[in-house]
Amino acid sequence: MEIKANEVYTTQEAQELLKISSSTIMRLIKKGFIRTAKVGKQYRIMGKELLRLVSPEIEDKVGKVYSKARNWVHKDIDN
Repeated sequence: MEIKANEVYTTQEAQELLKISSSTIMRLIKKGFIRTAKVGKQYRIMGKELLRLVSPEIEDKVGKVYSKARNWVHKDIDN
């Protein structure tokens, strides 16, 4: 299955595309990792968001930010 950038997906469809559980997709939405539009009581996700999530460049940037934040927190704890 291919993720199309300009397609709109439901959480169920996004979950199947990413091969993750329903609780994981909701956690990603609630934490702001996936931007959504809420239609009634349901979320809609642009394909661009899913592609951004699985992009190696984005993953690398997130890893660097996480590492920097982690080091910062540990420096405060050690002092």
